[in-house]
Amino acid sequence: MIEAIVTDIEGTTSSLSFVKDELFPYARARIHDYLLQHADEPAVREIIREVGRIVGRHLTDSEAGEQLIQWIDEDKKITPLKALQGFIWEDGYHRGAFHGHIYEDAARKLREWHNRGIRLYVYSSGSVKAQQLLFAHTAFGDLTDLFSDYFDTQIGGKREPRSYEQIISEVSCPAHQILFLSDIREELDAAKSAGLKTTLLVRDGELSDDCPHPQAQSFDDLILS
Repeated sequence: MIEAIVTDIEGTTSSLSFVKDELFPYARARIHDYLLQHADEPAVREIIREVGRIVGRHLTDSEAGEQLIQWIDEDKKITPLKALQGFIWEDGYHRGAFHGHIYEDAARKLREWHNRGIRLYVYSSGSVKAQQLLFAHTAFGDLTDLFSDYFDTQIGGKREPRSYEQIISEVSCPAHQILFLSDIREELDAAKSAGLKTTLLVRDGELSDDCPHPQAQSFDDLILS
C-alpha cells in the first residue's frame, strides 16, 4: 500500500511550458538588475561566491550574472542558479506577474490523497523556495500545506539512485510504500533502483509500448497499490 508520494513538478503537476516559456525567461531578463539591487544581501552574496567556486575563480557581480545567464541558456541544473531564480520568481509572484500553473487533476488528487492520510513530498531540480512559491500561488489556492516536505538538488541529482535513498531516509517509510511521479524516465530508473514504486506521467504525446514503468496521462489515471 502506498503511504507516501513524491512528485516532480515540470511535466508532472505543472506544464513544461509554464516553466520554460514563462518562469525561465522572466528570471533571465532580470538577473543583472536583481544582482545590482540586492548585491549587499547575505544570501545573494553567497550565491555570487558559489558561482565563483563552481567556475574556479573570483567573479565580479557582473561576471556572475553573465555566468548565470549562460547556465540558463545551457539548461543547467545548478544550485546557485536555482536559488537566484527562486528569489526573482518570488518577487514576480508578489507583483502578480504570473500565477503558479498546476493541472486541475493534480490539484484535486493531491488534496484527496492528503485527506486520506497519504504523505506528500516534492522533489524537483528547482529550489525549495521556487517549489513553495509555485504551489502557494496557484489558481486553486495555496497548496503548500498539503506537502510534508520539499527536496531539491541539495539532496542530490535526480538521476542518481543515492538521492532517492536519502529521500527514503528522510520520509522514514519503506521504499516499496513510496511512489515517485515524474515525466523523465531516467529519474524514474534511479528511483526504481533505490526500491521506490514509480509512474511515468505522459501529459503530452502517446504512451510508450516499451516503457519499464507504469504510465499515466493524468493523476486521475494513477493506481495506488
